Amino acid sequence: MSEPIIETITPVTHDLGAFQVRRAIPGKQRTMVGPFIFVDQFGPAHLPPGKAMDVRPHPHINLATVTWLFEGAIDHRDSLGSFATIRPGQVNLMTAGSGIVHSERSPATERVDGPHLYGMQTWLALPDGKEEIAPAFETQIDLPLVEDTCATARVIMGSLWGRRAATTCHSDTIYAEIVLAPGGSIPLDDDADERAVMLVGGEASVDGHPLELYTLTVLAPHAKLALTSQAGGRIMLLGGAAFPTRRYVWWNFVSSSRERIQQAKADWKGGLFPKVPGDEVEFIPLPEVATTVSYP
Repeated sequence: MSEPIIETITPVTHDLGAFQVRRAIPGKQRTMVGPFIFVDQFGPAHLPPGKAMDVRPHPHINLATVTWLFEGAIDHRDSLGSFATIRPGQVNLMTAGSGIVHSERSPATERVDGPHLYGMQTWLALPDGKEEIAPAFETQIDLPLVEDTCATARVIMGSLWGRRAATTCHSDTIYAEIVLAPGGSIPLDDDADERAVMLVGGEASVDGHPLELYTLTVLAPHAKLALTSQAGGRIMLLGGAAFPTRRYVWWNFVSSSRERIQQAKADWKGGLFPKVPGDEVEFIPLPEVATTVSYP
């Protein structure tokens, strides 16, 4: 019998003072799982009163960002004029395509008592032929819930356990939040080219192999596996179709072309990206050295 786990990736932890962000990919060990090319987990944290998360306006190209919260709230604004307060149970999908700028900030109502932050931010590379599609933004609230007495699974993107989310998928994608009560178990669909799980709270195992907290555990393709928990746990499942062509990452830019990334860098430095209505003053400058990079 083959091993259910083919790789484990310990994330790089960035301590931002009031909370921590753990980045599993991209990295030297692995760049992608299906279309997922960036996987960040943050919190749980309760910021001090008066403190907040303030991610100033910054650009993206050739990717889609997916924000999913377990606790707290985030105000999203982008250069399309979109505004949404992201809350647990809803997925926000921002398709950058040919280029978009957005900001993410704690809502004013959360700042007085100190915001709660606990969730996931992931990027999905756009597939060949769709990298330069028009930018778009959507929020989906009515997401399928699969449940029994000891397990619940919210389908965020794609089709899982016979249920499909309405969230736009630019390529074959699976993404779900699984909550297991003590003694809970759920089978993992086996039709994805690539898939991984991340334990983000509590305790769980896959086919008897314990999962390490916040570690991205890459699963054997097409193997019939099950998640179980003795004490209760929260697990993210992600993956989808393997990409036939390479993607490069530099800072907030993803593309199959290094030249396209160089152009995006020049455009941001030259002020050629659009502004974010309602958040036009501040911005994140182009870094001299990017902390997120998949090539020299």
